[in-house]
Amino acid sequence: MTGKLEAVANVTMADRAAHAIEGEAATGADGHTHESHCLNCGADLLGPHCHRCGQHAHLHRTMGGFAHDILHGVFHFEGKMWGTLPLLFRRPGELTRRYIHGERTKFVSPMALFLFSVFLMVATFNFVGGPIRGGDDGGIKVVSNPVEARAQLAEERRDAERAVRRLEERRAAAARERRSTAAIDEDLAEARDELDRFATAAAVATSPQPSETGGIRVDPNSGIHAVDEAIRHVAANPELMAYKLQSSAYKFSWALIPISLPFIWLMFFWRREYGMYDHAIFATYSLSAMTLMVIALSILAVFVWTPIIVIALVAIPPWHMYRQLKDAYALSRRGALWRTIFLLGSASGAGMLFFILLVTMQMGH
Repeated sequence: MTGKLEAVANVTMADRAAHAIEGEAATGADGHTHESHCLNCGADLLGPHCHRCGQHAHLHRTMGGFAHDILHGVFHFEGKMWGTLPLLFRRPGELTRRYIHGERTKFVSPMALFLFSVFLMVATFNFVGGPIRGGDDGGIKVVSNPVEARAQLAEERRDAERAVRRLEERRAAAARERRSTAAIDEDLAEARDELDRFATAAAVATSPQPSETGGIRVDPNSGIHAVDEAIRHVAANPELMAYKLQSSAYKFSWALIPISLPFIWLMFFWRREYGMYDHAIFATYSLSAMTLMVIALSILAVFVWTPIIVIALVAIPPWHMYRQLKDAYALSRRGALWRTIFLLGSASGAGMLFFILLVTMQMGH
């Protein structure tokens, strides 16, 4: 976010500098430029755009134009998005086919849409979390760090021992005074049972040996020093490893596109009219749609019952894949159906390869 704010600050400074250099002669009182030559390359203007460099002939030096530049530059928010998103979800195959056949100006490019969706997913997850949320734990505090768990267990066991001692002292005092001890005996029996449970839990919890960082000490012996060190590192601090994997997944999410291409090629290798470029456009738009779907469901999960979100996560991807395959590659229902089943399985394989890639990269570090 700091980088985005710095970019906005740089744009503001550049705008002020332009006013200082060009002066008010090039800008009217209404904040719009009135020129006969392109302000970028100097060519004569023959229409609304420069025929040499493509820049707009008419520039806006107003706060409204500045706000548009921010939205366009920071969020890639433009009119083409409203023409792309409806097709992406209602007729994804038509969008894919039209883009491949050359209709580029009307739609957001697949890669730009994919990068925008990944950026938006990161922001959404940071604010509201993912689409699947855990239920209430019933007031039980869950401690993931083994060292903290053992410390908490030891403290609770000491509390139980103190409770047993207090009840034993009360019973002894009541016996000396020849008072009834029936109620105290009942409480004492419950307290001793509780203490026995803590003793059993402590025996189970102390079986793994904790490391200094709170992980589990392991002693791998694969014969490969780098692999053994990586395993020890993960076991010593699994939470750090999970954080690194999550960060790498965002940074290298684009790798899902080349990983998916061989699987898509296998479905059409005998169809010479379709090449790898066609498959790349298909894969990128498909991944963008799935990412945007997860974003929408993550926001809905704040208000909607979790089982409904789970049903949507299971039902929407196959439906979307079927529609996109059928229209993009002009397939019959039967051809689109078996390819959808194959694509669902290959998506799992591509996800596994992507995960292995991330783990391998972390092991290399």
